[in-house]
Amino acid sequence: MQTVLVAGGAGFIGSHLCKSLLDDNYKVICIDNLITGEIKNLRDLEKNKNFRFINQDLIQLKNLSINKIDYIFHLASPASPSQKSPRSYIKFPVETLLVNSQGTYNLLELGRKHRACFLFASSSEVYGDPTVSPQDETYFGNVNPNGVRSVYDEGKRYGEAVTMAYVRKYNLDARIVRIFNTYGPKMRPDDGRVVSNFINQALKGDEITVYGDGTQTRSICFVDDMIKGLKIVMFSDKSRGEVINLGNPDERTILDLAHLIKKMTNSNSEITFEELPEDDPKTRKPDITKARKLLDWKPEVSIENGLEKTIEYFKRP
Repeated sequence: MQTVLVAGGAGFIGSHLCKSLLDDNYKVICIDNLITGEIKNLRDLEKNKNFRFINQDLIQLKNLSINKIDYIFHLASPASPSQKSPRSYIKFPVETLLVNSQGTYNLLELGRKHRACFLFASSSEVYGDPTVSPQDETYFGNVNPNGVRSVYDEGKRYGEAVTMAYVRKYNLDARIVRIFNTYGPKMRPDDGRVVSNFINQALKGDEITVYGDGTQTRSICFVDDMIKGLKIVMFSDKSRGEVINLGNPDERTILDLAHLIKKMTNSNSEITFEELPEDDPKTRKPDITKARKLLDWKPEVSIENGLEKTIEYFKRP
């Protein structure tokens, strides 16, 4: 049985990945310091004999008693840009920079030691506020290097750079995935992201808060599709040394999403507008041509179907 280490495995995407890997009969080791991840996301996994949880900070990664690691998924990082969320990278700026730099280095060294395949979970945020749309992997981005969002944007850009340095210098079997907006069950209700914000506000009858005039766009991908994509990228030889976008190219305006969620929740909430945050991207749409051609991957869950499942999750007590 092969062993997979999932860094950030108690988080939203990470916990879904851990479960999927266990279902595929892998032994799974989850490392998380629970800054933004939650132990409750792992409750249904703890009884599985092939699952192990380690509460540890990747920045101080040492003395791991692991005999063999075959694959490493590096998903560890705060990811929410919301200045109002208590778990956003705005609240943990230094930690975000360090987990994507020192933490990535530590995991790459672990991968080199074990001769493991390595996947760095980067982000569409490396494209910043893009001047081209859709964004493909050859686009270098339009990023403010010292703005409030730079701790995440530049952290991910550094993580990509050091990962590729290990590919070139040590011939490490590594790949980079740029994850676009992902949503679904297990999202934190207070993470400050557009889908969870709108659903919670609509269900409570609160005002649905749209930043700016709502014409900025996002492309949201249901978590099941993202997990399938992450596994395909990791377990394919074709992705070795590659940078690959994963996301749903079905682009919607923020205002359209607000109206759709209001309708799907049968909410009487009013839609209100607030000032657009600093460096908030105006457009976000992945070009997934590379993932389609190289790996035969594309999202299959429609936004409407995905939102229906997510709304049902947030309705639970």
